[in-house]
Amino acid sequence: MNGLAVEVSGLEKTFRVKQKAPGLRGSWQSIWRPVMSEVTAVSDITFSLEEGEILGFIGPNGAGKSTTIKMLTGILYPSGGQASVLGYTPWKDRRKLGYHIGSVFGQKPQLWYHLPAEDTFRLFGRIYELDMGAFQKRRDFLVEAFEIGHLLQTPVRKLSLGQRMKCEIAASLLHQPRIIFLDEPTIGLDVVAKQQIRDAIKYLNEQEKTTIFLTSHDTGDIEKLARRVIVINHGRIIFDGRTSALKRQYFTRKIIDVRFAERLNGDFNIPDVTILKQGTYGVKMEFDSQTIPVERVVQQLMAVSPTQDINIADPPLEEIIREIYQEG
Repeated sequence: MNGLAVEVSGLEKTFRVKQKAPGLRGSWQSIWRPVMSEVTAVSDITFSLEEGEILGFIGPNGAGKSTTIKMLTGILYPSGGQASVLGYTPWKDRRKLGYHIGSVFGQKPQLWYHLPAEDTFRLFGRIYELDMGAFQKRRDFLVEAFEIGHLLQTPVRKLSLGQRMKCEIAASLLHQPRIIFLDEPTIGLDVVAKQQIRDAIKYLNEQEKTTIFLTSHDTGDIEKLARRVIVINHGRIIFDGRTSALKRQYFTRKIIDVRFAERLNGDFNIPDVTILKQGTYGVKMEFDSQTIPVERVVQQLMAVSPTQDINIADPPLEEIIREIYQEG
């Protein structure tokens, strides 16, 4: 795929909200004389997204993630700026754009609650004016990709959250959209269900080059799926780059968990390494890889005592994001 799937320039969104007039709290006058104020949800957002790319769009609650998605899908009209999604202006060409995009909001289901998912699939096939032969072929492909064949005849209300989310994403892909917006698709899911969702999304991107615009509070979603990440805070972009670069730029710390084959005697200590936790047979520690190389730490650990297991990990992405927010 070539070309840009999304192009955004100076996008802004402000909301007018009512507040009680000073000194009138609790009085009837506060109803008739509300004080209006403006709240900026998105401010001067500019970025582009290539076709076939997976973008992680992350930030804390209230940062402007969902507002941005709603403008890019044509649900909200911006207060300023420009945006193009697959060549369409979302808020002007929403109907035309709808045939080429999909969206899943983790907390807002689109499947009919009391009916089997199969019924919603067929309804969507009609809404998107799909030929029945093409619909059946597409449905079979998604059923296999998301492993939901045994779920289609079960009322949605009886599905687990993970099962329902797989059906939700599959439903949004029936019309073979070129780009799909996923807003918190793994929220509330267990570890197994999250991994199944991630595997299905990655498979779809690899097989069909579907562009993925992903927001999530789960750093595992971003680390496993997105090579590029945009961090947004208070409605503004504060980082736009590769996920790996985000880690290298803001955190060089490594965390090591080691379990020894023999009991540890006394306090454990290695120069330039901070001990976070020590047990009878194991130690958890952290260090700065710019100060002391990983290889040297591992060599020192193995010299202490025979080891059964060593796990080296980067700090959680939440910590990296918190660091960026503090700098901002």
